[in-house]
Amino acid sequence: MDILLVVSAFNSLSQRVYAELSDEGHRVDVVLASHGSDAVRAAVQEVRPDLVVAPMLKSALPEDVWREHTCLIVHPGPPGDRGPSSLDWAIAGEAPEWGVTVLQAEAAMDAGDVWADGVFPVPPAGKSNMYRNEVADAAAAAVLQAVRRYADGSYKPRPQSEPGINVVWRDFFRQEQRRIDWERDSTETVLRKLRGADSQPGVRDEICGREVFLHGGHPEDRLRGEPGELLATRSGAVCRATRDGAVWIPELRPRKSSGDPAPFRRPAASVLATFPAPPGSHGLPNSSERPHWLPEIAAPLELPPDRTTWTDIRYRQHGQVGFVTFSFPGGAMSTTHCRRLLAAYRYALSRPTSVLVLGGARDFFSNGIHLNVIEASSDPAGESWSNLNAMNDLVEAVLRTTDRLVVAALGGNAAAGGVMLALAADEVWCRTGSVLNPHYRNMGLYGSEYWTYSLPRRVGAETAERLTSEALPVSAATAERIGLVDRLVPVQAQEFSAEVERRAAALADDPDLATRITVKTTARHADELQRPLAEYRRTELARMRAILFDRNAPYHALRSAFVRKLPTGSPRPLEGAR
Repeated sequence: MDILLVVSAFNSLSQRVYAELSDEGHRVDVVLASHGSDAVRAAVQEVRPDLVVAPMLKSALPEDVWREHTCLIVHPGPPGDRGPSSLDWAIAGEAPEWGVTVLQAEAAMDAGDVWADGVFPVPPAGKSNMYRNEVADAAAAAVLQAVRRYADGSYKPRPQSEPGINVVWRDFFRQEQRRIDWERDSTETVLRKLRGADSQPGVRDEICGREVFLHGGHPEDRLRGEPGELLATRSGAVCRATRDGAVWIPELRPRKSSGDPAPFRRPAASVLATFPAPPGSHGLPNSSERPHWLPEIAAPLELPPDRTTWTDIRYRQHGQVGFVTFSFPGGAMSTTHCRRLLAAYRYALSRPTSVLVLGGARDFFSNGIHLNVIEASSDPAGESWSNLNAMNDLVEAVLRTTDRLVVAALGGNAAAGGVMLALAADEVWCRTGSVLNPHYRNMGLYGSEYWTYSLPRRVGAETAERLTSEALPVSAATAERIGLVDRLVPVQAQEFSAEVERRAAALADDPDLATRITVKTTARHADELQRPLAEYRRTELARMRAILFDRNAPYHALRSAFVRKLPTGSPRPLEGAR
C-alpha cells in the first residue's frame, strides 16, 4: 500500500514505524505536521495514500483529511485513555503496566475506534528511555497489526464505547505537578519526578537564584547534605541532596526567557559554570565545563557491586569477557565523553580478556558528536573539530584492536558516527526494534569516523553509497540483511544486557576463537598495506574541515535549528530520497 506518515517530528518512533512498514513492502512517505495543515493537505493530494498513519502527532489532523481518508493515530495509552500526557500520568501514578492504542482519527481527541492495541510493563527508567523501548515495541507491533487489518478489509475496529473499555480523560501534566519539594520529597519521589520528565519537558526548578529545567535523575548512595544543596559534580552531572539521600542530575536547561544564549539541554556542570559563584565561595575561576565551587568526585571505573551511584562509563569483567558499558543522554558524545570513553577502552585492553563488549546498555548506543555542546561553545567550528577528532581517536582504537574480538552491543538506536563506532568492532549485535541511521547528510556533513573504510567493507561500495546518500532510517532486520549487523538479539529492553552477557560468554568459549583473532589480525595488516587507516582519516577530515570552518556551510544553520528545535527545510523530511 501507499502509506503517508504524518508526524510532528521524525523522531525515533516515527523512524521505526517508517522502517518497519517499508520492510513489509509498503511505499511510505512522510510529512511534518509542524509545517502546518496546508503542508499536510498538499502531501495527501500528492501521494494520494491508501492509508494515513500518525505515529507521533502533537496537533490535530485537518478535518477534511480525516473525513476523506482513513487516518490511524498512535496514542501512548491503553484503550479509553485520552489526553496529551498519558505517559507522564503513568509514571507519576507508578502504574505497573501501560499500553498503546492505534485508533481512527475523528473530531474528539483519542476517541476514535480502536484498530489495535498493546500492553507493556513500565520499567524503572526515564520516560524517554521507556518511549524508545517498551512504548516503541508495543506501538510498532500495534501499527503493523492495524495496517494488516486495514489491508485485509474484513476487520471492524472496536468503538471505545464497548463494555470493558474505561474512558478516562487526563489533563496536560503541568510543571506544578512536577515540582520538587526538596525539604519534603523523598529520594524515591524526586527520582520519579525527574525520570518522568527526563527528556521533555524537564522539571522546572531554581539553582543559584536562576530558573532552570532539570533533566534526568539517578540515585546516590553516599553523598549527603541539606535538602536541595548542591554537593558535587561528576563527569558533567551535578549531585543534589534530598531530605533522605541525594540524586545525580546529568543535564540542565536554562529557560528561554533567562537571556542565556544557549537555552537548551547540556551537561549540568557546564550550565552551572556560567552562573555566578554563590556568596562565600572562593578559588579558581570556573572552567567551561564545571564550576570551581563544587568538588569533582570521580567514581571508580570498576564500580563495586555494593555501590548505587551514577556513572556514565563502567568496566566489568566476567571470566574472559570484558564489558565497557556507557550511556550518554540522547546518545550524544562530546569531546570529553569521547576522551573518557577512550581511556576506559584502553584500560579494558590492559585486562586479560579474549572478548571485549562495547556498549550493552538499554537505549541509545551512540548518535555521534554532541551538537548541543558544540552549539553552546564560543567557537562552534573549533569545538566541532575537537569533537570529531576525539570521536575518530576512539573509533581508530577499536579498529586497531587485534589481540581480542570486539563486539559492539546495540541495545537501542544509533546514528551517524555512532553507527561507525559500532562498525569498527568485529561483530555488531543489535536488539530487534533498534533503528540505525548510517549517514550524515541530514546535518549537512560529509562524515568521518573512518566510515569510508568501515561501511563499504561491510555492505559493499554500492550499498554504502545508497545508505549515505538516501539518508533513510534502517530497521534492525534490514541492517542484518545487508550486513550492517551480525546478530539480532530478540529480547525485551530490560533483558538485553543479560542476553549479551550470555552470548559473549559463549563466544569466549568458542574453540575457534583463537583462529578468528588470528584471521582478523592478518586481515587488518593486509588492509593497512593496501591503504593505511591514516589515509582514510586524512581524506575524511579534509572534507569535514572545509565544511566546519565555512561559516556559510549548511551544517551551522542545520545544527542550530536542530538543537534549538526550530523548523527548517522541507515539510517532507525524506524529500528527494526516492
